[in-house]
Amino acid sequence: MLDESDLAELVGRLRTHIEQIYPGQDSREVATRLVEEMRYPAKACMPPPNYDPWDQSDLVLITYANSIFEETEKPLVSLKRFLDERLSDLVSIVHILPFYPFSSDDGFSVIDYEQVNPQLGDWDDVRAISSEYRLMADLVINHCSRKSEWFENFIKGESPGRGYFFTASPAADLSDVIRPRASDLLYPVETAEGVEFVWCTFSHDQIDLNFGNLEVLYAFVRIIRHYLSQGVRVFRLDAIAFLWKEVGTTCLNLPQTHEMVRLIRALVEYYDREVLLITETNIPDRENLTYFGNGNEAHMVYNFPLPPLLLHTLWSGDAAALNRWIMSLPPAQMGTTYFNFIASHDGIGMRPVEELLDEEAQEALVQTAQRLGGKVSWRALSEHQLKPYELNISLYDAFGGTHDGPDELAHERMVCAHSIMLSLEGIPAFYIHSLLGTRNDYEKLDRLGQSRAINRHNWIAHELETQLADPSSPHSRLFEALARLIRIRKRQPAFHPSAVQYTLQLGPGLFGVWRQSLDRRQSIFALANVSDKNVVLPLGQLNLISIDDWADLVSGNAIEERGGQLQLAPYQACWLSNRDGCDDIAVDQN
Repeated sequence: MLDESDLAELVGRLRTHIEQIYPGQDSREVATRLVEEMRYPAKACMPPPNYDPWDQSDLVLITYANSIFEETEKPLVSLKRFLDERLSDLVSIVHILPFYPFSSDDGFSVIDYEQVNPQLGDWDDVRAISSEYRLMADLVINHCSRKSEWFENFIKGESPGRGYFFTASPAADLSDVIRPRASDLLYPVETAEGVEFVWCTFSHDQIDLNFGNLEVLYAFVRIIRHYLSQGVRVFRLDAIAFLWKEVGTTCLNLPQTHEMVRLIRALVEYYDREVLLITETNIPDRENLTYFGNGNEAHMVYNFPLPPLLLHTLWSGDAAALNRWIMSLPPAQMGTTYFNFIASHDGIGMRPVEELLDEEAQEALVQTAQRLGGKVSWRALSEHQLKPYELNISLYDAFGGTHDGPDELAHERMVCAHSIMLSLEGIPAFYIHSLLGTRNDYEKLDRLGQSRAINRHNWIAHELETQLADPSSPHSRLFEALARLIRIRKRQPAFHPSAVQYTLQLGPGLFGVWRQSLDRRQSIFALANVSDKNVVLPLGQLNLISIDDWADLVSGNAIEERGGQLQLAPYQACWLSNRDGCDDIAVDQN
């Protein structure tokens, strides 16, 4: 249990947040109850300020429990074997998407938060993974399934469940509400107390919870404590931006939502300083960055503009928009960092670039995604107006062409895009289907009728191994190329998530950043040709320090003449490093 001084400090912090969220409640009483629900272990203590629990060796894998499965065993067992045999030297954090019993949305409509879906495995299988890798799990905190015990009890007027769900009158003015779906926001339900109109941000199977009811908060703190006991050390706060609702507002990013993130942060970081929060907020960039708070909200925020901006960049051959955005990103303060990704189980969001790309460029993204075999999901601006919400397409197919149409350079674009992601400030994350070069799954799309299914393929393990064992297979070629980049990156102090970063201005066909290690010994110029044309870069533009020896970590080639030229083939990337910048800078040629 916390010692007396740490306990007093924690209770004080909790009371500050509780008074903002629940002004009519006894904040000391609520804080004491929250501490009791957490059941802090003996080792619990106050975390140090500005603590960075990561370095350049950290990399995240995003996967469903059954993205790889063998018909004769539990999918979580198949996943663990694949991790151990193929990824143990590549990834440190494994994000297993919802593995709980569910009724829809591939796990994000949770029926029972405290159980593992028996079709996937059990808690022993989860703990087996968490014992070897840092486990990231979803806290699906905004809503739960209409088939959950909570909702069934809500209908009956019984506990737990009574008062757990947010309701509103259909006569209320809800015109300002912002949400990512085109379905009706309110859904009528016959309850023991008459018809109630429940709030459904995402679907009528996903009923929004009412955090105005303290019993809901207590229930989720018990869930958090349970996940901690099973080895979860990174909590992804799913759809957190929609958590708090007030009729007459946008019901998005409300002050109470931010206070709730701060409250959860205080609870978990006193449990273990290695426990992290990441907020999933697929919203415009300025709003997204507010979830860092003052270093007291999320440890990590998703860099949501990166996927659509990389599509725009590699489809247009112009890095200007990507450059502007990278330059505008404030350095994350110590103890926080960016979560960089290019693809995930969801589509490639369009909202994050609404302020970064003009309407013509946004429309070009939609049309090119469709031309390359993708789908588009929409959100409602009004009863009669829809706007693109996300592009649904596998990353390999997305990079199978440009605005000019399909071509044969998907592999080159995939490697180029990931080399850019790996070079940026923050922690990189690979969606398993991007790492494997999985194509659009039209069979699953047709079977489920959901656009997101196109990029949620399920590999049979032995069939995947056959592909990865064949050097001529596009899956094997891509996996080996990306694995090689990851291994190189993990050894470079200049790629520490918090290392210095400056954006280089090299012309429209080139993207580049300069990174410098925290001890200032190593510098890396990470460059990428984002076009389908050969590009020549005068090395004088980079101002390579003359007293250092320089080499490209990717190709292994030394830079002999600093006044010479660097020739980059279409979509070629290079990481120019001073060889004397660190003790371990050997070039991986495997």
